[in-house]
Amino acid sequence: MQLLQYLIQQTQLSSKSIENTISLLNEDATIPFISRYRKEMTGNLDEVEIGEIVRFKEIFEALEKRKKAILKALEEQNVLTSELEQKVTTSRNLIALEDLYLPFKKKRKTKAETARIQGLEPLAKMIMSQRVNNLEHTASKYTSNEVDTIEDALEGARFIIAEWINERTDIRNNIRRELERHSTISSKIIKAKADDEKAQKFKDYFDWSESLMRIPSHRLLAILRAENEGFIRVKIEIDKERMLQKMEEKIIRSQNECSTQLQLAIADAYKRLLFPSLANEALSIAKEKADEAAITVFAKNLKQLLLGAPLGEKRILAIDPGFRSGCKVVCLNGQGDLVHNENIYPHAPQNKSIEAIHKISSLADAYKIEAIAIGNGTASRETEQLVKNIQFKNDIEIFVVSEAGASIYSASKIARDEFPNYDVTVRGAVSIGRRLADPLAELVKIDAKSIGVGQYQHDVDQTKLKKSLDTIVESCVNTVGVNINTASESLLSYVSGIGPKIAENIVNYRNENGSFTSRTSIKKVPRLGGKAFEQAAGFLRIKNAKNPLDDSGVHPESYALVDKMAKEHKKKVSDFIGNKEFLKQISLKNYISETIGLPTLEDIIKELEKPGVDPREKAKMFSFDQNIKTITDLISGQTLPGIVNNITNFGCFVDIGIKESGLIHVSNLSDTFVKDVNAIVSLNQQILVKVLEVDVVRKRIQLALVK
Repeated sequence: MQLLQYLIQQTQLSSKSIENTISLLNEDATIPFISRYRKEMTGNLDEVEIGEIVRFKEIFEALEKRKKAILKALEEQNVLTSELEQKVTTSRNLIALEDLYLPFKKKRKTKAETARIQGLEPLAKMIMSQRVNNLEHTASKYTSNEVDTIEDALEGARFIIAEWINERTDIRNNIRRELERHSTISSKIIKAKADDEKAQKFKDYFDWSESLMRIPSHRLLAILRAENEGFIRVKIEIDKERMLQKMEEKIIRSQNECSTQLQLAIADAYKRLLFPSLANEALSIAKEKADEAAITVFAKNLKQLLLGAPLGEKRILAIDPGFRSGCKVVCLNGQGDLVHNENIYPHAPQNKSIEAIHKISSLADAYKIEAIAIGNGTASRETEQLVKNIQFKNDIEIFVVSEAGASIYSASKIARDEFPNYDVTVRGAVSIGRRLADPLAELVKIDAKSIGVGQYQHDVDQTKLKKSLDTIVESCVNTVGVNINTASESLLSYVSGIGPKIAENIVNYRNENGSFTSRTSIKKVPRLGGKAFEQAAGFLRIKNAKNPLDDSGVHPESYALVDKMAKEHKKKVSDFIGNKEFLKQISLKNYISETIGLPTLEDIIKELEKPGVDPREKAKMFSFDQNIKTITDLISGQTLPGIVNNITNFGCFVDIGIKESGLIHVSNLSDTFVKDVNAIVSLNQQILVKVLEVDVVRKRIQLALVK
């Protein structure tokens, strides 16, 4: 099967769209660039559809690579027949391919291989033929110095037969189907670990059993984690007797001495070779599906978090709260630069709250603070209450900001390079403040896994997770656009076509030569060639540029078209900006050409209406219930404000202002069936919840969404 045919089959997209997309990908075009600026070529495919083409293209190429390796190995063994070559070439997946290769795979020393060396393969063939009348007499001919008895000879022959049975594709596929449809996964506590405190979080799985096909991804990952940590044993089971009967029906054709040996060989093949291997394969497939589901949830959460509402370029006082070590306070200017830092000690054991209030008030006046960001970690509620009691001279908005991953950033090389003369506490507080100003710009500096917006991120396939999350970060960065004159190296590295090295060169060039004044001046950056400029330019913004299009999503390749529009309507390009009524009057069909179609023209008009406008919402203030300070303050039936801080397939977790987050199970999100939790709630959404149940010992809170 050819690549194009395979992709059409897998994606159900048109051949022209796929062909053109592959052509662009082969020219090193990125997904954001293709989806945004090559709509005519792709038939208006979005990032998700292009991503599917990329994914299935990689699967196909991996399969083809494996086929070549197997064909080469078979050829070197002189066992490659035209029939076998045809089967290998037409294989549709890796499992079928490996089954074909299994009989020829170089094996470590097995029981069957030992038996062959002992000369027992002819005996095995005779038993398989089922035509031997006096098997004991026949087997006696195969005793030797290495094969002491007739039973040893028969056992060796059975080992060889078991291996042949193991290599039969039809039998393997029958067991696979049984595992896929009817297998159960069960778990039992390891008795010695039953009282282990760490094991208690897996208490639900101390004695558990359910269908492997139907087990939810989060539950499978939890069970496998418990097994990996040594608390439980996991088993996969199917109806063994039914499978043995089916195998015997396929293999045994007569009832004689040979059939007895075949029954023994079948049982041995099943127990020792087939079931362990295929049960592991089934569990591995289930784990892959669970990984995909978990990664999908993680990616959705990350996207919502990265596209969270920014406060914008405001002067911010940020507080990283704490008790014994005090609260680290930093002041940032409108560009996010650190202008002041110090410690205050308003809480126990120092209890210098009056002094802390005076200090925060004076800093707010001195640095004309417009907003205060308080980290949501230890002492957050107490610090928030303290700050809200301060009578500021000007209106100052107060926000509680997630600290997730801040400690990772503060100890990172990126943070050390940004603030070489400050310790981790200062860096952490700066990160909290910058997250309020622009979550995307700050969070790209942190390994996405450390942000904490998913479950089991350390249990899933790490390569797949990283690839998925990098794709999400790239998509978000390019959706919003980047101010090239203020963006960090980390943020720039995710811009289409740039990457880490060119991002470093951009920052170095900016430091040496000052701000970029036009998009064309970007070409002066070392190693930023024509291709990189083509891919990146439309996503880079230059504020107050001479050409207003430089602060828009209009690609430089379309500047001439916009100039033509302006000239024909006897206006300047600047007259178009924000002039919605006039832009509506332009007849776009007059500007359609071989390379530019209606989708691109409509995008251009949208950008001219609102050039450089951030697509994200603005940050909103929020207050928790001040009467709820710990889990012991909760009572069933209470209605509380909360913020969604994590979303899973089984529900969402809600921050209600205490250390423990509450869970709204999917069944408590709506009166009707909920297929996708993200369709009901979104990350950082402010909601009302009702307390259903509180388990103080296990620190679990069950909530329901108040409609």
